[in-house]
Amino acid sequence: MSDGRLLQINVSDGGVPKLPVPAARVTSDGVEGDRQRGVTVHGGPHRAVSILGIEAIQRVAAEGHPIEPGSTGENLTTEGFDVSALAVGSRLAIGAGVVLELSSVANPCRTIRDSFADQRFGRLGAKAHPLDSRMYARVIRPGTVRAGDPIRVSPPEDGSAVLLSLAERLDQAERVSALAFWHAAREAGQEISILDDGGIAASAAPQLPGQAFNSAIGFAHLPNLVDRAVEHFTAHGVTGFVMADEPPWRGAVADTTLARWAANPDELVGEPPPDGVVIRELGRQEVGPWSAVIVAASDLPPNIAQAWIDLEGHLARAGHHHRFVAEVGGEPVATGSVHTHGGVGWLRAGSVLPEFRGRDLQRAIITARADLAHRAGCDIIGASTVEGGASARNVERLGFEQIATRRNYQTTPTTRA
Repeated sequence: MSDGRLLQINVSDGGVPKLPVPAARVTSDGVEGDRQRGVTVHGGPHRAVSILGIEAIQRVAAEGHPIEPGSTGENLTTEGFDVSALAVGSRLAIGAGVVLELSSVANPCRTIRDSFADQRFGRLGAKAHPLDSRMYARVIRPGTVRAGDPIRVSPPEDGSAVLLSLAERLDQAERVSALAFWHAAREAGQEISILDDGGIAASAAPQLPGQAFNSAIGFAHLPNLVDRAVEHFTAHGVTGFVMADEPPWRGAVADTTLARWAANPDELVGEPPPDGVVIRELGRQEVGPWSAVIVAASDLPPNIAQAWIDLEGHLARAGHHHRFVAEVGGEPVATGSVHTHGGVGWLRAGSVLPEFRGRDLQRAIITARADLAHRAGCDIIGASTVEGGASARNVERLGFEQIATRRNYQTTPTTRA
């Protein structure tokens, strides 16, 4: 017995509308014969297939919009159940053997505006119309699907799909935070080339070697695009660092293993400042204490230390970026910052002067940053730490849960993705 059927299969050479075909092979890369124009926004193994139910199409069409199967870019049009109402992680068994797992909501974009009488493509947005949004799916079992194939729906087998969706939110918050940092460095006069394209970002700074200014983010969910990061590094003659789940090229060796952490701010344990310590957010015009602690607490080459000092004033003016300082006797002894984006408060690395380490200052600063993010409306606080390090122990003690592991892979001049 089926829960519904595959009404239509839709493909195009890029853009919309996608046109019907009687059958198509589905792989981890997507539907064969289909192509995405915005490959940094759509596609990749976690967004391989887009799906929309005819029920949603009919509801929208009843309002006078010229929407029809395939016009908003879905690969598969289903019938018999509201696919948009299914939980992330739900599985669709189609025909004789293909199995898909819903991975996330597909946010609408202006490409599909002609399917709406007023061109307001937000009509398919999940927040305002959760039953009428398109869904992305990853391919669990590849194979060929045909129009008319029966579909069986099963609930999520475990929480892995939800964790993957959460990990993507953290990745995007980290990406936006990194972009703010890199742009601040460039505004301060540093020679830094920035790649910012949809879900991926990379920076290359020939005069500032090291991971802070030469790294790539977003490729854990878009590993098929890692060649863009490698090309960016190669073009600018730098050694770069790519964060990914799996080795992104043959022979790649991980430089660092990073733990990814998340917490509900309502459930954090929290830790007040030790006696005699004052923790406060720095004002937009208050520049100097934050970078001074970072430089004093780190063994940085002089030019990189100066880059941190110079960029602080520009970063201070960046929207949604907040710097904190812990003071003893009015003198700054520890710092940290948080960037809020998409309901996520992303904790950037903190620094403590050597003589003040071991006094629980970092946990207190984490608490202060999490509190600010919560007040700003964030429902998740995220962080990345070296696996098994002191920072990992700090966030775990405060109630963070490790949800994923990422690895940093270092490129060389001969790296080919």
